[in-house]
Amino acid sequence: MKTYYKFILLLSCVALIAQSCSRKKDKFINKKFHALATKYNVLYNGNIALERGIEGVNNEFTENFWELLPIERMAVAEDIFLPGQIKNADFERAEEKAIKAIQVHGMNIGGKEKNPQIDEAYLLLGQARYFDQRFVPAMAAFNNILNKYPTSDKINQVKIWREKTSMRLDNDAGAIEKLKRLLEEEKGVIEGQDLADASAALAQAYLNTKSKDSAIAQLAIAAEHTKIKREKARYHFIRGQLYNQFGKKDSANIEFDAIIDMHRQVPRSFYINAHLEKSYNADASNVDDVEFQEYLTDLEENRENRPFLDKIYYRIAEYHRHKMSDSLAEVYYNKSLRKTKSDKYLRSLSYETLGNMYFDKNVYKTAGAYYDSTLTAMVLNSKPYRIIKKKRENLDDVIYYESIAQTNDSILRVVALPKSEQLAIYTQHAENQRLKALEEKKEREEAIKKQNNQPTPSNNNSQRAERSPRAAGSPPGMITDTQRRSGSSSFYFYNTTTVSYGKSEFLKIWGDRKLQDNWRHSSERASIANSTKSDSSSVDEVVDVRFNPETYLASLPTKKVELDSIAKERNFAYYQLGIIYKEKFKELILAKDKLEKLLENNPEDRLILPSKYNLFRIYTELGLNRRAEEMKLAIITDYPESRYAEILLNPQSELSKDENSPEAIYTRLYKQFNDEEYEAVIAEAEAQIKRLEGDDFVPKFEILKASANGRLFGFEAYKKGINYIALTYGNTEEGKKALDIIENAFPILEKKEFVVDDTADKFNVIFQFENNSGEDIEAFIKILDEEVAKIKYFDLTTSKDVYDENTTFVVVHGLKSIGGANGFAELLKSEEKDKRGRPIKPKITRPYFAISSPNYAIIQRHKNLNAYLKLQ
Repeated sequence: MKTYYKFILLLSCVALIAQSCSRKKDKFINKKFHALATKYNVLYNGNIALERGIEGVNNEFTENFWELLPIERMAVAEDIFLPGQIKNADFERAEEKAIKAIQVHGMNIGGKEKNPQIDEAYLLLGQARYFDQRFVPAMAAFNNILNKYPTSDKINQVKIWREKTSMRLDNDAGAIEKLKRLLEEEKGVIEGQDLADASAALAQAYLNTKSKDSAIAQLAIAAEHTKIKREKARYHFIRGQLYNQFGKKDSANIEFDAIIDMHRQVPRSFYINAHLEKSYNADASNVDDVEFQEYLTDLEENRENRPFLDKIYYRIAEYHRHKMSDSLAEVYYNKSLRKTKSDKYLRSLSYETLGNMYFDKNVYKTAGAYYDSTLTAMVLNSKPYRIIKKKRENLDDVIYYESIAQTNDSILRVVALPKSEQLAIYTQHAENQRLKALEEKKEREEAIKKQNNQPTPSNNNSQRAERSPRAAGSPPGMITDTQRRSGSSSFYFYNTTTVSYGKSEFLKIWGDRKLQDNWRHSSERASIANSTKSDSSSVDEVVDVRFNPETYLASLPTKKVELDSIAKERNFAYYQLGIIYKEKFKELILAKDKLEKLLENNPEDRLILPSKYNLFRIYTELGLNRRAEEMKLAIITDYPESRYAEILLNPQSELSKDENSPEAIYTRLYKQFNDEEYEAVIAEAEAQIKRLEGDDFVPKFEILKASANGRLFGFEAYKKGINYIALTYGNTEEGKKALDIIENAFPILEKKEFVVDDTADKFNVIFQFENNSGEDIEAFIKILDEEVAKIKYFDLTTSKDVYDENTTFVVVHGLKSIGGANGFAELLKSEEKDKRGRPIKPKITRPYFAISSPNYAIIQRHKNLNAYLKLQ
């Protein structure tokens, strides 16, 4: 009987549950069932997935404290995902749960939603799409709540999220208007975290529209009302950054102190960066140096700050640099670099600062190496990257010319000494080299001895070796790969130190011998044998020429031609250094020193005048007025006909306005080049190259001359000119361009094989004229243009092209096939009839040839017209 009642009870429960599952009945039990199922099952799991996804977004986001922090911790990715691809599985799951809640538990009866949890499902749906960076669908979800559930208790949250989404869609003005309206209308109603979120969103909109002062006020409200410590720290930090941008350091420090006071309640990164920002705001004139150093030392020595030592070391380095303690600063910059792992911007700052320090000390090679490292840590092709890259390229020229100047100065200084002093210098140098070599040899021998005296393996190790792969079949005595890799073998061929020493000793005794039979019986053996009779300690002294002072004396130049060439090269290096320091680095003191030193060294005439003029400009900028006047007088007196004298006498003309300036002449020549006046361009360019020798504009005239030569005389003439520029002006912009042409353009330009007409789609008709024949080319072109204008079915044009110094082409362009080109030319030669039917003599009967555009380019480039005509 009991079983019967239990069965009846069970059936009743099932029937009750089945009835309550219906979404079409507006009953109390139905509404409660679906509301509870939505809240405690579907939405619960969906919100957990959403929180997990947000935590993942936060973990992936790296704070960049070098820039103004974003108010919301989310980076918008530019990646494009195809339909079906998953961005974030947690947000996908949250979206699925929200959709399930709407579809399975929604109770839309009579146009009204009876399940009070559905508005939260739409909110979850919008948030999941927002964080998944699908902002348009997110906006649709939020708008659905506003349209269908205007009385929802989540309505204010929805309005905030909608405006956050609107900002992501670049509608900042609309977001500001609606958020301000929300805060005004709901004043006193919206409070707590909702008020903080609304104020933070409004602050972000103000930042997006560059209204930073308004953003500060809203961030203050957000920081006061938020319940989340991480957010509070963020809002205070952003306010501090904004105050710093406005130059209000005291107000900024109040914000950073608020973060410091929270200490372990906020992420350590905010705590440390607040300390560092506050330290940067310290007034150097009022700060107590001892106290400040103790403050920085405390930050450095705190064990909790170890993950942030890179920034702390950098701050200490900056402190020492501003105190002119460059050696200490360099130590801490290098410490910072060793600790820097992921912060590329910090790495670039450290490298760049070290590069600047070495540049200021004139150690250009080291500075260049630091700038190279700086570039590797910067965003490619960004503006800071281009600035450093340009500076590094300019430094190449400085390194090159400084090396020439120092080397040649050293040679000339030693050559000028008496023979006895030369011998003393090189004897000391040779002895230093010998002692250094002996020390290196001793270190190698000790290393080998230490390697060979290592204790032998224990019996257990030997037994394990017997069970190693060698015992499984390798012949006795063979060294296995395992032993070789592990370094367990004592066989000397696998001891890298021993092998290196052996190679070095062989080269010293025998020299660089070929691998051949009877290698020891070469002609060199006798001289080597004599050198090996002495004891082993003196082998290096006899064999190695580095230890013989006569070697260095013999290498000194003695002929006047050689010495003049070295002095000339040195002087040109000084001139280039003076110009580079003045124009590219604005280092006027360095430029002055180089140019003054140049004039003391009796330079060639071509360098004297431009050097004096540049010194005049430098003296003027440095305020050395008396010396500037002396230099001006020297230029006007000694070079009264020069363009520099004209500029000094008439300052209003200036180089850019002077018709005889290099700029003006180059502009005129370039126009002539475009007008195909190649012979005139070549002649004038040669004249200007001689007149302006030593001027920065000379390489420009050289490359214009090379181009004109190429157009007039062909590829070989162009190649010769470009090679000359690359060799002579290798460190100028034009020299580097010439080198690029040699490497990338020449392999294409030097091809002279004609292409098959079938592969081309553009063809020309060429009429050839001899320049000295007296024929009126312009009259012919006028007639040709009239005939070409009658052809309506082709877009034809004509041109007059120089072929070489004796030949000019008149060309018809725009034909589509070789047959069409020949047909067009024959049409020009055919007789027409007047209105009465009488034949009219054709206006154009001149010989022609048809050619494809690619082949025309080849004959113009290589001047091989005859070779082409022979193929026709």
